[in-house]
Amino acid sequence: MTASQLAVVRRELLVRQLDAWLPAALHRSRRATFAQVYSVADDATADAAVRTVAEFADRLRGRRLALPVLAPSTDALAQRLTEVQQELRTPPELSVHVAAGGADRLPAVLTAVSAAGAPVLAYVDAVDGPAPAEPVLSSVASGRPAELLLALGPRAGTLVDLRTVLPSAGFPMLTQVELVDREGACELVVFATSLGKSLEAFKDALWAVDEYAGVRYRDPRDPDGHLLDISLNPHPGPLRRELLAQLASAGPCSVTDLRRFALTETVYRAADTMRALAALLTAGQVTREPAQGRLAGDVVITAVPGRTRA
Repeated sequence: MTASQLAVVRRELLVRQLDAWLPAALHRSRRATFAQVYSVADDATADAAVRTVAEFADRLRGRRLALPVLAPSTDALAQRLTEVQQELRTPPELSVHVAAGGADRLPAVLTAVSAAGAPVLAYVDAVDGPAPAEPVLSSVASGRPAELLLALGPRAGTLVDLRTVLPSAGFPMLTQVELVDREGACELVVFATSLGKSLEAFKDALWAVDEYAGVRYRDPRDPDGHLLDISLNPHPGPLRRELLAQLASAGPCSVTDLRRFALTETVYRAADTMRALAALLTAGQVTREPAQGRLAGDVVITAVPGRTRA
């Protein structure tokens, strides 16, 4: 039960990200690549991904979409994906390739499908294995633009400094969230991209997934480790604390800077910043300059000394 509930949330995150990524990728370029890598074959997720892509068949005319899939055991997976393609009558522009191997083979596979220089989205399920090495991440970053959705087990997430490795590999923007079930089991989901709009789209998808029994989110950077229910309007308490900590560390910040901080450094969306700031202003924990008017991007927020606990 534990693994299946966490896997269902990851699966829906992937499907929602595909819904956002694919139309933009096909509008931007005549070719694109969506790669999947599994440390343990996940037929259900690969099936759902192909079905999602097939929904955009009308947009594939005159374009090419490569779907390489890597997994340690491929016979059953290849058969299932072939059956899905036959059932949905996927167009020839959609090319699914299933091959045996792990993440270390991804650079060669991306080269084989000529992924570099065009939009690339890679989903790497490493929950049951080590985090991908930097050359693997760099190969994904050769896409223009490039996006990476990475799932890690709790131990792998602590062994790798992703906020150093991913920017070095070519992903300047990223966010991380832990999925935690009712029994305390957790996985780390990381989204990395070269586009701010893509990060915003992922955050929207993150909070829009259906709520599954017992699965909640946790911000890896929240020192108090608060668990958050999956909701379109997440509880702003942890964000208020993180904004206060940022103001205490960096000094006065503009609303624009704080919105970017929330987007890139927390599990929250940029838009959630406004609710959190309104609550902090009402509580007298921060001040604003100018003192009146709309809470626009150039308004400067300052923490009130001695009142830095939300």
